[in-house]
Amino acid sequence: MDISLTHLKTLVAVVDAGGFGAAAAELGVSQSAVSHTIAALERLSGQPVVTREFPITPTALGQCILEHARVAVAAATAAQGVLRGRTGVPFGSITLAAPPTACHALLPDLLSAWEVELPRVRVVVLEGEDAEVAGWLGDATADAAVLVDPPEAPTRAVLLARDTFCAAMRRDHPLATETVVDIADLTDDPLLLSTGGCEPHIRELHRRARSEFRPTHRVRQLSTLFSMVRAGIGVTVVPESAAGMEGDDLVLVPIKHNLERSLYLCGPSDRPWHPAVAHMVDTARSRTRPAQQPPSPRHHSSRSVPQRARTQTNDLPVADP
Repeated sequence: MDISLTHLKTLVAVVDAGGFGAAAAELGVSQSAVSHTIAALERLSGQPVVTREFPITPTALGQCILEHARVAVAAATAAQGVLRGRTGVPFGSITLAAPPTACHALLPDLLSAWEVELPRVRVVVLEGEDAEVAGWLGDATADAAVLVDPPEAPTRAVLLARDTFCAAMRRDHPLATETVVDIADLTDDPLLLSTGGCEPHIRELHRRARSEFRPTHRVRQLSTLFSMVRAGIGVTVVPESAAGMEGDDLVLVPIKHNLERSLYLCGPSDRPWHPAVAHMVDTARSRTRPAQQPPSPRHHSSRSVPQRARTQTNDLPVADP
């Protein structure tokens, strides 16, 4: 017996769900069916493909199979979407990967629009760091992604937004009432840094200001970062699209010598898109408008407002995915 698509779909579901029961619910089959399918795959391979601990994870062999399984399952799902899409109604379950600031500032409105305009498309959001998001799109863990400053603008991508950077500090900080702050003015404060993907941008800001880049702490979660600033441990630099996540007791002050980052919504570059992804991108494109300059961050108010984070129209060429 050869490895079948059922084997591969079951392996992907078990690993992503972290257990047989959750995978069974996702696949719409019994837990016993999932167990038997994984056991059959292991008989074919002669070795275990997943651990039996919770959460279930792939073995070394399972990981090798998983890399091919994701691509095969994504291709089969896209082909199924093409067949069902001949009715003219987009259909399917789409995993969308995005960084935290995009999940905060951009996805809520898009998810609401997709729910109305694409009612038979189920969108599952997967939040991760910039590199994780790109990796998930590349290995078919995700069907679509919001990419930050990709090396090349993906074909048929839509430019969702551009934003710049702000210093986040407590309201009692001496610079909290300034309209703009120089990175060099923050050298007396410990620099707290998120590992989410903005480090290259923050390094460049320091280079432009001719200031030494010397982070004191690196943390993964933006919530942890803001909690540390709130506790007086230091200051940080974040994208303006993070505005609203900082809380009432912190302010965001625009950075001098600033630079922009761009956020694109797209499907994969190395395999066909699921038809539903193409419709999601088209819906997002139809909702973008030429940007109007929003008001500057209000440093004495209860919430900072992004100064330049904004949606954009897109001049990229449109091609078949």
